[in-house]
Order: sequence, then C-alpha cells, then structure tokens
Amino acid sequence: MTNRKGIGAYLLITFGTSWTLWEGLFRLGVSVNSPFFQLAILPGAFAPALAAFIVRKWITCEGFADAGLRLNFRKWPYYVVAWVLPVVAVGCIVISAVLLRIGAPDFSLVRGLKYLTASVGPMPAPVPPHPWLVVAGFSLPVNAILATPILFGEEFGWRGYLQLRLFPDRPVASAIVTGVIWGVWHYPLLLRGYDFPQSRLAALIVFPVTTVFLSIIFAWLLLKTDSIWSASFAHAATNAIGGSLSLLLFGGGASLLFVLYLGILGWIPLGMFSFWITLTGQLKPTNAAIA
Repeated sequence: MTNRKGIGAYLLITFGTSWTLWEGLFRLGVSVNSPFFQLAILPGAFAPALAAFIVRKWITCEGFADAGLRLNFRKWPYYVVAWVLPVVAVGCIVISAVLLRIGAPDFSLVRGLKYLTASVGPMPAPVPPHPWLVVAGFSLPVNAILATPILFGEEFGWRGYLQLRLFPDRPVASAIVTGVIWGVWHYPLLLRGYDFPQSRLAALIVFPVTTVFLSIIFAWLLLKTDSIWSASFAHAATNAIGGSLSLLLFGGGASLLFVLYLGILGWIPLGMFSFWITLTGQLKPTNAAIA
C-alpha cells in the first residue's frame, strides 16, 4: 500500500506542478521561440525531483537510502558511455538520413546555426570561424557537464523514484511504463511546438517511444553505477550533445520529426542499445518494497 500511495502522490505532484507552471507561462504569452523559454520552464522541470523529495520525506517516510545520491566515479566508464552515446547515435542518424534520402546534413553547421538564431527572433547570427571546434568540439560537451545538476531535477524523480517502484520485479516493464509517462509529461510543451514545431500532433506519438528507449538506457546506467548522477549526466548529454548536434546538422533542412535526436531515426541507435540491454538481462529487479 505504501508504494501505491507514494506513486499516486508522486504523479499528482509532478504533473500538477509542471503543467500548472507551464500553462501559466503560455497564458502569459511566453512562447517556445522566446530566447528565455528554456529558463522559464526550469521550475516546472524540477517538479519530478520536488515530488520525489516530498514523497520520500513526508508521505511514505521511506528516506533516501536507495536514491543513489553518491557520484560513484569509480564506475567512470559508464559516465563515458553516457557522454559518448549521443555522438554515436547522431552519427547513425546522419547515415540513416542520407541512405534513406530523408535529408542531407550540413557539416558546416552554418544552416543549423542560422536556423537556431531565426527561431528566437530577428537577432544577428554571427557564425564562429571554426564552428565544429567552438560549438561541437567544446561548447556541447561542456554544456552536458554543466547541465547535469539541472537534469537531476527530472532524473531524481523519474529514474530515482518512480521507475524503481512501479514494477520492482519487472524492471523492463517499469522502464517502458515510466518512459510513456515521462513522454506524456512533455505534452504541454510538445503541443506548443517544443522540439517538433512542424509536427506537433505526430510528436505526441514519436516522443514517448523515444523516452521509452531512454528510460531503459538511463535505468541501465543507474543500475551499473548505483548513482542517479550517471542518469542525470546521460540526460544532460542527450539534450546538450544529441539534441543540439542533430539540430545543428539538420536544422532548416529535413523534417525534425525524423532527424532530431529524439525523432524517428533516433529510434534506430537508441532502440538497438535498449534491445541489447533488455535481451542480455542487464536490468535487474530492485529491492523496493512491493505494494
């Protein structure tokens, strides 16, 4: 009964807080094209962590023993995997897009940089003289590290609480259901054009499929390192490296529904990795109490 009570409270707090805050922003006229949009949605993005803290501390009183709060850098190879996976996956997206004639990447990054600048308003878009060195070689990897505490706001809730407790004896099922819930949580943003501005309704189907694959991968990292920080780092790298790099390569060209890291072609590398994790029995049951 404790599990059910905690899960119900967690979902109510998470969805209620995030959706209320985000809807308030949209009602105030803040759009996804605003240069301040990413900053404006941050309070809602921390709702999963807030919900997990409230539930653990005061509703179920179970504490934080299994929250994986240690960094555990002794398991550093898994952090490297989290960092490198988005680069490999984007490479697969590029190859798939070319072979399937879905779109041509712009390796100069000029088109993508102009697309990103145009999306936030009519401001000048100076292209750095060596965009790969400045943007892809330095900014994106560093941004993944810097963004990790921010993505902890999601991972402490989704992976560190909900996914451990939904189906403790069936970790794959728990990852799938958590992935769907996590994807649906993004619906208010997706319906306003976040990530897939030209394919808002299709995104409601495509996005949760991707989050299922990511739930399996992030759960694997959490299990191998016993640290929520590895999942948080992987989530940060997904956004800062995978999402940004695919957008820089294809922005202003092919349909983002296919070529974005979270899009359909991303299912190929992320799906293959997820199936390997699943078929080789990498995910193990947790010790969380069963309701």
